[in-house]
Amino acid sequence: MPQLALYTFGVLKAPLADPSPLTREFYAAGEAVYGTIGRHPGYLARAEPAEGDRGVLFGADWGPWGQFAVPAWYDKGRTADTTALAATLSLWTGLRPAYDAVYTGLHRGALNRRHDWFERTGHPGHVLWWIPEGTVPTWQDGVSRLESLHDRCPAPDAFAFHRAFTPEGTATRAGDQAG
Repeated sequence: MPQLALYTFGVLKAPLADPSPLTREFYAAGEAVYGTIGRHPGYLARAEPAEGDRGVLFGADWGPWGQFAVPAWYDKGRTADTTALAATLSLWTGLRPAYDAVYTGLHRGALNRRHDWFERTGHPGHVLWWIPEGTVPTWQDGVSRLESLHDRCPAPDAFAFHRAFTPEGTATRAGDQAG
């Protein structure tokens, strides 16, 4: 049975290492959201560095999720002190569970604050695509599909929640899908 990969990417207004209250709020919200999403029905897994170092993304060991990658338009730092991005790569049983996890509860509250933390880049903030069961999506897969979504209309191989597709390639609405 196909599974759904979800890649999210945003450029932060301040580096992850910034000690300001706004950055601390972002971290606190993120930790709470990750805890909740990890228990959400339909959630299967997410990419995490083997060492789990806070703020270390580039050069971390991501195991089967591959080498960390970012879209071409990211033009900020790449060290622990200068990185100013938030990215996730996760795996779901279907559209509806992923949609519910993103647009309800704690994550919905964080989305309501996104303009406090993130720059407006004019690029999509997420991309979805179907993969065969047992496949682990890579960071490069997510980046390639996000860039593709930016460059063309949503398609079965790179789409967003508001213009989604079934595993068979039929256009659908994410909120209409069962998990």
